[in-house]
Amino acid sequence: MPSLTRKEVEDIALLARLHLEPDELERMQVELAAILEHFQAIAAVDTAQVPAMTHAVPMDLRSRGDVPEASLPPEVALAGAPRRGDDLFVVPSSIAPGRPRVIDPSGPASGPEHPGTGTEP
Repeated sequence: MPSLTRKEVEDIALLARLHLEPDELERMQVELAAILEHFQAIAAVDTAQVPAMTHAVPMDLRSRGDVPEASLPPEVALAGAPRRGDDLFVVPSSIAPGRPRVIDPSGPASGPEHPGTGTEP
């Protein structure tokens, strides 16, 4: 059975932003090892002769042509935005916590005209 060290479980919890108590770490160590065991069993199956598919049941996947179309007007695009600045989305910054980040729906947010975009040094 594959096993994970306590340190590996702690690292996984950190990446998932989970706080686990010591008893939870032990339980997760066992449960994650069981999941890895299932993946090992799946990986052992010979799938060389199995055709690739996009879905578990046959279905017709229709796609439309990749044709440029007019963008939504800013007032429609921003209608449900919880916060906005003029014609821009305002979202929490993931780079500088506590500073809002302005996102222009018409293009990438960058440069001095968009302060607080997370592009500052």
